This record gives sequence, C-alpha cells and structure tokens, in this order.
Amino acid sequence: MDEEAGVGAWQYLRQIPEHFRWRDFVHLTSPAAPVVTVLGYGLGLKRRRLEDDLDGRDPAFVRWAMETTRAVARSWFRWRVEGVEHVPAEGAALLVGNHNGGLMPIDTLLTMAAIEDRLGVERVVRPLAHDLVFYDRAAHRAAIKLGLVRAGHSSAHAVFRRGDLALVYPGSDLDTMRPFRERDRVVLGGRTGFVRLALTAGVPIVPVVSAGTHEQLIILSRGERLARALRLDVWARAKVFPIALGLPWGLFPAFFFYLPLPAQTTLAFGEPIAWPDLRPQDADDPAVVQRCYAEVEARMQAMLDRLSRGRIPWLGQR
Repeated sequence: MDEEAGVGAWQYLRQIPEHFRWRDFVHLTSPAAPVVTVLGYGLGLKRRRLEDDLDGRDPAFVRWAMETTRAVARSWFRWRVEGVEHVPAEGAALLVGNHNGGLMPIDTLLTMAAIEDRLGVERVVRPLAHDLVFYDRAAHRAAIKLGLVRAGHSSAHAVFRRGDLALVYPGSDLDTMRPFRERDRVVLGGRTGFVRLALTAGVPIVPVVSAGTHEQLIILSRGERLARALRLDVWARAKVFPIALGLPWGLFPAFFFYLPLPAQTTLAFGEPIAWPDLRPQDADDPAVVQRCYAEVEARMQAMLDRLSRGRIPWLGQR
C-alpha cells in the first residue's frame, strides 16, 4: 500500500462515527457476527416481518461507503475497472455477477463503487440480498441506508419500476464458496430465475465479472455433504458448509469475517444482453429461458477467461 493511498483510506475510516452507531459498528465488525446471525436465523430467533424500504437509502452514506471502498480497493487490491461505460446511464437494468470471497460482500461494494464513480450517487444500484442480512438489526440498518433490498422477484420489480439498477448473483453460495481451484469458473448453478425476471420485466442484463476477488480468501471445500448433514438448506437456505484458509484464522469455517488477502482485482462490465424478439410470457417457456441462461453464462465465462489469461494468483495479469 503506497503512503498517499493509505492516508486517503484512513481519511474515510475516520468518518465511521458519522455514519454508524458505535454499538452497530462494533457488532458489524465482529468476526463472529455472521455466525451469530446464521444461528439466530436458523433457530428461529429474532423473527420479525421483513419489508423493503426503498425510501431509506441515504445518498450521503452511499457516497461515503463508495469513497471508502475505492480508497481501500485501489491501495490494497490494486483495483482496475473495465467497461463500466456499458452500464446504462438511465432506465432499469439487471446486473448479473459472478460471486466471490465467501461472506464478505467485496464484489458487491466494488460494483457499486465503479458505477457511482462514473454515474454519480444519483444512479441507484440496489443489490438483492439474502434474508440473513435483514434479520440482523445492525446489518439491516446499514443495508437500508446503502439501498439493499431482499432477494426476490417482487423486490426486483419494485426496483425496476423506479428505473433503478438491480444487482444479483445467481450462483449465490455455490459460486462464492467454490473451491480455489475453480476460481476461474463462473458457477451460476443452473439457477434461471434471473432470466425469467429480466424477460418478465423487459430489462437488459449487464454481465459483471471480477477476477482476483476469489483469491482474497482461499476456499478449500464447499462442504456440501456436511451442509446436507446439518440440513442447512432447510433452516439457512444454504447448501454449503465451506472450509477456508485465510487471515487471521488460518484454517476455518468460512462463516466468519476475515482479512482479505491483497490480491490484485479487476472488475469488468460486459455489453448489455437483451432479447427484443421475446415477450414477457416467454419467461414461462423452459426452452427459451434455458437458451437465454446459456447465453449469459457463456458471455460471463468468456469475460472471466479473458481476465484470467496469463494471470498469476495475487499478482494479476502479466
């Protein structure tokens, strides 16, 4: 980390008290916070009615979060961005990304920061997040201010009606917890819901792919057998119990926060994908949906192949 970049990052970190309650910040930065949330969710604790709050987004908070993200990303990850001009400057669209890095939402923050840097805080990006984020009260407050909504078609359609961008990761846990040896693969898991969503809403899909993000944490195994034994799919909507290698824990279950390794990271946006010949009712045709899914997956894999060609882990492309 160069000295100037480090000072810039520290400048934004000093502003944390302006945006968080002290107890919220302590809770959210606790390495065990995700474990406590998962257990509480699974055991049925803290159950309450969850609703989206599209008016709760705080532009000042978003601007600070994005400035902080960029400062840390440029110094720690030697971050590069390609193709952000492909993101529509106005109107609804669906951003579809490959997911990386375990429970840390680094790829989400980088995507938001790249768009905010080009189009300003007024161009609203709304990530669709797992219910777990909203069951934790401190995370819920921060998520609402950042503009997150619950993952689901109804939430996404509400986002589109406002002319905003929705950000989804179809591969979810299968993708973000894929083993390190598969870091150059896009794993959407055959989950076609995002295609049906785009067709029904009549919005284009913008592929978003990152390389290097999956080197920030070394996933050794998804732990799918262990997840089935623990019935995580029933009570936590998860099909994995991943084992990872990372700082500062060494070998650990990847349900804890961690210190990301300083891997060079590149984020790329592809040209929008649209099917003007298709109608909303085509979303009910499995053959059409599968064809569109295959097109998006192939485009994203080609993007990742290009970013990974000649890449040296942690150091970046030669």
